[in-house]
Amino acid sequence: MKKIITTVFVLFTLFNGFTQNEGKALLTEVSEKVKNYDNISIDFKYVLENIAENIKQETRGDVVLSGEKYKLNILGITRLYDGKTLYSISPEDEEVTISTQDEDEADAITPSKMLSFYQDGYTYEMNIVQNIQGRKIQYVKLKPIDSNAEIDYILLGVDATTKHIYNLIQIGKNGTKTTLTVNSFKTNEPLPKSLFTFDADKYEDYYINNLD
Repeated sequence: MKKIITTVFVLFTLFNGFTQNEGKALLTEVSEKVKNYDNISIDFKYVLENIAENIKQETRGDVVLSGEKYKLNILGITRLYDGKTLYSISPEDEEVTISTQDEDEADAITPSKMLSFYQDGYTYEMNIVQNIQGRKIQYVKLKPIDSNAEIDYILLGVDATTKHIYNLIQIGKNGTKTTLTVNSFKTNEPLPKSLFTFDADKYEDYYINNLD
């Protein structure tokens, strides 16, 4: 899960300094817009590739976010976070794992941080612009400040019109490429009050693995 949604640039020239500031300004605009939404519902495609290892995995998922709370469905598992406790529900295994989410874990890009993780720990540089199905996508390249990070760099694609994130391409130092593409982005949807509440009665027959 850390890979879904997870080196200092020296300013040699004035131009490099300008592009970094411009990239940061764009991502700040994206972040400020996201903060104004009560909730966000996203359907996405997730692709993991490593050509050297002959690996290609593709799956789809969806997530609903409201503040720090979220409900994520991917790979047949539901991850429910109510702001304090994380519940990982696996129908295949008939198991619920209960834990306290560590938001400070190194390199962890959790759903609640998926649209704002880039605010800390990265340098920024404006990258290419692509026309994708009539949409102008501006890419910003991010490099981890921590030279020991497993990530080489990230390309974050932003829709120039809506200022919403279109996709995230993460390149690992081990040659692994992870791409998360947003298929649907909805905001301020009417949500059930119980959406982020774990109902133990629904899982009476499940094995409860409490890690707290």
